[in-house]
Amino acid sequence: MFRCLTAVSGALLLCLSAQPSAAQAQMMCGDRGKVVSSLEKSYSEAPVSMGLASNGAVIEVFTSNKGTFTIIMTHPSGLSCLMAAGESWEELPKHEVGAQT
Repeated sequence: MFRCLTAVSGALLLCLSAQPSAAQAQMMCGDRGKVVSSLEKSYSEAPVSMGLASNGAVIEVFTSNKGTFTIIMTHPSGLSCLMAAGESWEELPKHEVGAQT
């Protein structure tokens, strides 16, 4: 599976701006079940968060205890595509907007 090993802030931009060949594009997308299984088997990554995009796609973040991460987008058709991947994932404490700290 294609992995962008860059800083988190630049990883998404790098992955989205790359112009892959037809063969690479096929490697970056696949059936969601197979993608999830591959992330689990190859990188010990499991889903930690998800959200619904305005286009109806589901965005998911997968992480491992080793700090690797992958972000995928799954279209309503079930096709999942790699958005970003890398290392040194870190969970930040959640803060409520407007809350006193």
